[in-house]
Amino acid sequence: MNKPQIVVVKESDDGMRLNRWFLKYYPNLPLSRLQKLLRTKQIKVDGKRGETSLKLAAGQEIRIPPITDEVQITKDKKISEKDEAFIKSLVIYKDKNIIAINKPSGLAVQGGTNTLRHVDAMLEALKFGDEEAPKLVHRIDKDTSGVLVLARDRKNADLLTKAFREHNLQKTYLALVKGCPKKSKGEIKAPLEKVGEKSIVVEEGKRAITEYEVLDNLGDRFALVKALPLTGRTHQIRAHMEYIGTPIVGDDKYFGLKREKFNGIKDKLYLHAYKIDLSSIYKNVKITAEMPEHFKEALAFLGLDCKEK
Repeated sequence: MNKPQIVVVKESDDGMRLNRWFLKYYPNLPLSRLQKLLRTKQIKVDGKRGETSLKLAAGQEIRIPPITDEVQITKDKKISEKDEAFIKSLVIYKDKNIIAINKPSGLAVQGGTNTLRHVDAMLEALKFGDEEAPKLVHRIDKDTSGVLVLARDRKNADLLTKAFREHNLQKTYLALVKGCPKKSKGEIKAPLEKVGEKSIVVEEGKRAITEYEVLDNLGDRFALVKALPLTGRTHQIRAHMEYIGTPIVGDDKYFGLKREKFNGIKDKLYLHAYKIDLSSIYKNVKITAEMPEHFKEALAFLGLDCKEK
């Protein structure tokens, strides 16, 4: 591609941030290259300099400078039958406003470096008769399983995005931790700051609060904990559980200097987005996601009972 290209923003991409748009359509474009193109004003939106966080509107024109052939724009890449069947099998709730899936551990929500298979790339398979694919309104970590809510149109996307941003939706997680919290229930108030790929507790960090309750325990060896994040910091529950001395089993970022592996327990992250209460937006809508098999098997092996209903 030797000439600048003009691409018109689709209805389905209305409201998407510019950097996410490039991630979707130019998955092989290195992030460093994209940042340089933006910094040097080579990417323009409706004739104006493109900014990373700019929210796009349907019908806008994006000027793409000449780039190498291997990162040319993808043309409505067809989802394989296997992936279509797979993403549809994850649906646990659907109405006219939203769709919810039970995301398995190991599946990323969005793409990135060396991550080509992710939820965002499969959303076209979840139209269910709608003109537009559902939209992402929040994320959960790649290795965390559980409820992921999708909006079926822009109106509901705006409602949900605002609610998630303002923490107006109650989310309940289940975590298998090494050790057992000293108190059976409590509140962890520890400010967090993102440093590299981790969030760490620092006095000058951003406000972060997590409520927790021990549902069952194997003495001081293991415990099943219910956690409710009252704020939405990166890796909040993972960082807070490490902070009180009970890191989540299988966590490769928050298990001290060396993550332990345990006989009889599969080497996966044991953090599950178990429940979300959307009744502040949609009357009586509360969605629960069944625990993945590796989580159930570990609890059975340890003799722990999930008493959360």
